[in-house]
Amino acid sequence: MNRLLASLAILSVLIGGFEVRSADTWSPGPGWTLVWADEFNGTSIDTNNNWTYDIGGGGWGNNELQTYTSSSANSYIQNGELVIKAVKNKNKYTSARLKTQGKHSWTYGKVAARIRLPYGQGIWPAFWMLGDNITSVGWPKCGEIDIMEMIGGGENRDDTIYGTLHWDANNSHAQYGSGPRELPDPQFFHQNYHVFEIEWSNLEVIWKLDGVEFFRTSVDTSAWPTMDEFHRPFFIILNLAVGGNWPGYPNRTTVFPQYMYIDWVRVYQ
Repeated sequence: MNRLLASLAILSVLIGGFEVRSADTWSPGPGWTLVWADEFNGTSIDTNNNWTYDIGGGGWGNNELQTYTSSSANSYIQNGELVIKAVKNKNKYTSARLKTQGKHSWTYGKVAARIRLPYGQGIWPAFWMLGDNITSVGWPKCGEIDIMEMIGGGENRDDTIYGTLHWDANNSHAQYGSGPRELPDPQFFHQNYHVFEIEWSNLEVIWKLDGVEFFRTSVDTSAWPTMDEFHRPFFIILNLAVGGNWPGYPNRTTVFPQYMYIDWVRVYQ
């Protein structure tokens, strides 16, 4: 009986922590054709065809603490998924930021990824897009689509995501977003995989979590003439930041290393 109780206790911990990967039941729905994907089924990150890295520190415009590297200590393929790992070493932090810039970009479509997020105060994972023309016009004139951002730190943070647009409106930074989208209590995003997606057309952007819409906004230039950024090609970015103006900074409760597990990334049109 004691052995049985011990086994049940272990099983309860595993299920409670969602250590076993849940089945992937997500579907894009009718009418969508897959045009690009990385399922991360190889042995290494595909830097020949799909991904390149942003490298370096300097705060990244948000007073972030991490230095991004291309090292396998911070990003690698494991068990059919991309792992981005944030590491602390003597009060210095390293992580990774991968992007499809220069390799793949798209105008309109459904952009989705299945991700298990990290957690903790000062932890800031993101799945987002920037306009291809950022190298010539800069930000925010290139436009930015934040498909998913999360700022970690317990209740109302590790269970909450945001979707946002950034653009230039008459030489001034403009933004509009969903506000917080929280999971039902007592769930947290680090406990399981979730699908984060947008449906982007010439008229609007729709955000969905696990196939359920939670926000939409117009990008119709007949109504919003300053939003022409959102009618040009954008590339995808996946990153795990540490600290910054928005999430705040790690404290004694923050556990390192932290992991962002990306099962797949897909684009449909």
